[in-house]
Amino acid sequence: MRFPRIPIAKAGWPLIFLGLALALAGKFFLAAQVHRVVIALGLTFSLFCSYFFRDPERLIPQDPQELIAPADGTVLSVRREGPGDILTIRIFLSIFNVHIQRAPAAGRVAKIHYQPGTFAMAMRPEAVLNERNVISLTADNGRNVIVEQIAGAIARKIACWVDIGDAVQKGDRIGMIYFGSQVALHLPAGAEILVEPGQKVAGGVTPVAKWTTNS
Repeated sequence: MRFPRIPIAKAGWPLIFLGLALALAGKFFLAAQVHRVVIALGLTFSLFCSYFFRDPERLIPQDPQELIAPADGTVLSVRREGPGDILTIRIFLSIFNVHIQRAPAAGRVAKIHYQPGTFAMAMRPEAVLNERNVISLTADNGRNVIVEQIAGAIARKIACWVDIGDAVQKGDRIGMIYFGSQVALHLPAGAEILVEPGQKVAGGVTPVAKWTTNS
């Protein structure tokens, strides 16, 4: 028998059970005058983690010319950065967004690089110096796409779920950042950008750019 998938990321279950364990400990092992507070805290923490680590299924667009958002959130900026006029889309994830990262295009993982750094608030410009994990993909059309997972100021934890050489399909889950963060998508100059600052995007769903003959 095949059981239905529970839409919560595996990383969230230990924290959910921790909250439930705290609530049970409060009920059975603490004095009556404090056990209600501990139970409430434990259940609140467990419910919050169930919400934060949610991992819903997404209907992935299949147009091979389109690149999709690697994360849920709000577009912070769209501009040329780095050598070669690389196009960069920066997305801010609040604690209320789904924090799963997804592959923006089908391809293969070419390189993964972890970079230590600071822990500024993820929506601020100085977050470009924060701790990060950089996943470089070679798309099926041979062009390079980079997804940059950038830690925020709270939990400061990045999870990468792919390895060098892995083949990924558009929309595949590739990682997660905990409790507020930023994701940057770096594209070759010439790609046509389809989003603008302030726009809300959904990871694995919203087209953020498309290939052109020059990209």
